[in-house]
Amino acid sequence: MTFAVHGLAVARGIAIGRAVLAASSRIDVAHYFIDPGSVLSEIARVRSARDAVKEELQRLQQTVALMSAKEAPQELSAILDVHLMLMQDKELEEGVKHWIIDRLYNAEWALTTQLEAISRQFDEMEDPYLRERKADLEQVVERILRYMKGVASPVAPPPARPAPRQQDLQLGDTEDVPLVLVAHDLSPADMLQFKQSVFAGFVTDVGGKTSHTAIVARSMDIPAVVGARSASQLVRQDDWVIIDGDAGVMIVDPSAIILAEYGFKQRRGDLERERLARLRHTPAVTLDGERVELLANIEMPEDAEAALKAGAAGVGLFRSEFLFMGRQGHLPDEEEQYHAYRRAVEGMQGLPVTIRTVDVGADKPLDDTRRDNAHLNPALGLRAIRWSLADPAMFRTQLRAILRAAVHGPVHMMIPMLAHGSEIRHTLALIDHARAELDNAGIAYGNPQIGAMIEIPAAALTLPLFLRYFDFLSIGTNDLIQYTLAIDRADESVAHLYDPLHPAVLRLVADTIAECRRQRKGVSICGEMAGDTSMTRLLLGLGLRTFSMHPAQILAVKQEVLRSNTTRLAPWAQRVLQAEDPAAAMAG
Repeated sequence: MTFAVHGLAVARGIAIGRAVLAASSRIDVAHYFIDPGSVLSEIARVRSARDAVKEELQRLQQTVALMSAKEAPQELSAILDVHLMLMQDKELEEGVKHWIIDRLYNAEWALTTQLEAISRQFDEMEDPYLRERKADLEQVVERILRYMKGVASPVAPPPARPAPRQQDLQLGDTEDVPLVLVAHDLSPADMLQFKQSVFAGFVTDVGGKTSHTAIVARSMDIPAVVGARSASQLVRQDDWVIIDGDAGVMIVDPSAIILAEYGFKQRRGDLERERLARLRHTPAVTLDGERVELLANIEMPEDAEAALKAGAAGVGLFRSEFLFMGRQGHLPDEEEQYHAYRRAVEGMQGLPVTIRTVDVGADKPLDDTRRDNAHLNPALGLRAIRWSLADPAMFRTQLRAILRAAVHGPVHMMIPMLAHGSEIRHTLALIDHARAELDNAGIAYGNPQIGAMIEIPAAALTLPLFLRYFDFLSIGTNDLIQYTLAIDRADESVAHLYDPLHPAVLRLVADTIAECRRQRKGVSICGEMAGDTSMTRLLLGLGLRTFSMHPAQILAVKQEVLRSNTTRLAPWAQRVLQAEDPAAAMAG
């Protein structure tokens, strides 16, 4: 019987094949009390298992290091780094010892109890990327538990091929029928095995759009659906399945008609990708001759390769906070940051790189030792530039590293979440201080352009102040929408009200673009709106000429640019801007 399972679309494309079920990622844990005399031996059991898993992850890191970028994407190495850091988490280690010593829990019970305690902290985080790091912690703990129980990894080799079915015969050569992995979740180590296998796509019960499975799927450019809840329980081994990575749907046991329809969609998708790939070297110029810059958002220096491959004209947002997070008090020093920024700059081969200063704080702590649980609304708390200004020594360290990296290529520096004139002046004074420190040390540095992000309504409403001090502005639409509409985009109960086409949001965006153009200052959008092809024509009509987005979105947006005439779009965009219901006006 044909049925569909819905989840989140995280990696585009269609995969058709037979299901391979991974073993459940959950493991039964015994719960019992121990004798006081067994406390030390229980602690030793946990430590021994942790050390063994740490060695296993280090071996995997070495394996990844020997593989090419195509065989093992850089994201996989970064995720293994995260897991190794979680293995050394003091809160996890001390919590487990507490449950064993004070409560006399057996080692496994203590480990799962502490996992639940830390998981609650992740659930309370506003930032979706950090909230989904709970899955990484769960997988680390599960690996330790599996070692203690002597259970193998949940990803098993693919089953032997059965006799051909009617659906197989429709595809021709049954030996070429691909396999699709269905699992509760996939750890980085599982993903490494997956990469080396014959799987054409995957579906997981859990995960979000910024979970590590989604990140790796996008980097590998394979169809994937995550957050499909009970998919692994509904699908049987060797069921015929279709993964629609565009719609976030898995279809199980499709009829011949559905199979033929999706086979056509798959071939059409492949042709579309090939056609888009031919646009890589085509200049992004509208029909009426307006040149448009399409830049990439990146998280790590290694992402520069994907940006170049997508034909990016530079990096519009290097999220430097990914170098800082999860360090447990051991923040990257100046040399480490300098070399990371330098790799990104050199990796872009002369194209500009915009480095955003660290954007963490409140619900996005640098590490567990600096967590702030005292405030009810962390999105309005000590974060981004507020955090940096509260720790000037840390901030100057980053500023010096960015200034030094600017020697190696065109670098722009961008400051997040500014709202007050006093913050602007304090920030610029610290940049001057960092330059003076480098002068005194005799260290060479460049002279990057300095820009600010417009992501708070107060900033959008005081643009002349910002343009007096900064060389360029970049609109961070994700936070601008959240703060303008008072919507916590991570709260499912109000997520439906998160609307980029709200008239107030469009007015702030349009006014920012118009004022920057009037004063001949650069302006870009680096939020999700930039990579949304349904918004491209409107933004072009409003006067935007610089977009920054995930590398995978660049070619699709470029296609919209090439088909657009900004002279005709400008009056239409003004009508949309004045409409009571902009979405309806766009559709009309």
